[in-house]
Amino acid sequence: MITIVQVSVRDNNVDQALRVLKKKLQREGVFREMKKRRHYEKPSEKKAREKSENIRRSRKTERKKRQGY
Repeated sequence: MITIVQVSVRDNNVDQALRVLKKKLQREGVFREMKKRRHYEKPSEKKAREKSENIRRSRKTERKKRQGY
C-alpha cells in the first residue's frame, strides 16, 4: 500500500515545509522502516526483536492502566 504524502510550500518557506514533511514521514514510520531495511536481519533476530517489542508494548499499556489513563 502506497500512501502519498503532500506538503505545500507557502511564501517560499522551504524550511517550514521540510519540517512538516519530516514530521509526516516520522508519523508514517518511514524512517524506522528505512533503518530496519538498511541491513539484513536474520529470521531468529527478527523473532527476538519482535518479542521484545511486544513485551515492551504490553508493559507500557499495563503501566498506563495502573496510572488511570
